[in-house]
Amino acid sequence: MIRLAAVLLAAVWFMTAVPGYADGGGLVEVEIVSDRGEVMQAIPHKSFEAGRTWVVKKYLEAMKNRNYRIMIRNNSSGRIGVVAAVDGRNIISGRKSHLRSDEEMYIINAYGSITLDGWRTDERTTHQFYFAEQADSYSKKTFGDTSAMGVIAVAAFNEKERYGYLYERSLQKAPAPGVSGAMTGKDAVAGASVQAPAHGSAKQSARKSEREAGTGFGEEQYSPSIRVAFEPEPLPVTRTLIKYEWRETLCRKGVLRCAPPEHNRLWDEGRYAPFPPGYSYRR
Repeated sequence: MIRLAAVLLAAVWFMTAVPGYADGGGLVEVEIVSDRGEVMQAIPHKSFEAGRTWVVKKYLEAMKNRNYRIMIRNNSSGRIGVVAAVDGRNIISGRKSHLRSDEEMYIINAYGSITLDGWRTDERTTHQFYFAEQADSYSKKTFGDTSAMGVIAVAAFNEKERYGYLYERSLQKAPAPGVSGAMTGKDAVAGASVQAPAHGSAKQSARKSEREAGTGFGEEQYSPSIRVAFEPEPLPVTRTLIKYEWRETLCRKGVLRCAPPEHNRLWDEGRYAPFPPGYSYRR
């Protein structure tokens, strides 16, 4: 079955393949960037193959109240579809994501790139991502869901080959080279849908630390889209999982080396002579 997809017109540009390390053997690259375009340095954790899918896991330091964007590059010669989820929620629909091929997804043309900057609420609007406390996160406040808090996830799917595809596509308005888009899935609805929290989620969230980092629902942005046809393969070729946490959490886990600098006994000041053992103070 051919599905309709929405092609994002904003914040997208054409790029050639980038040499060097890329997730999944070179198919895609996923980076988190600030709203000023600066790449936030991720810390590799592990990479492994799970069935037919290459999985990459990384850590990232979250900066409180800082806006961020997800930049994805397609280094392959064909279109790919990417399911993007933040804190366990699909960023197009707001539904709980399992990174499957039947979910709403963005489409990236061959050697193209896309920057995803927020939760999509309709075909023209997104609301910015920003690092927030768990209690202020979109997933917690809207759905009571903390089951995948602090995880940015991207699953990339190859496109199925179909006879008659070029004829079917010619009946639609073709997007410009390098332009990427958003697939709306079987419901063909691009806006976020509110669902009731799953049973037991209140108890689950009570066990979670309220200091855990999450992603908020930020300011509205103009982000127009159009629809195109795309049919993904059933299994992703890559999954990139980025666990973002506050600096103190990364220090405690040993992901970052945060030990205080070594004290210099002759140079550093502010230390007084100690009392001798067993000293009894008398006035």
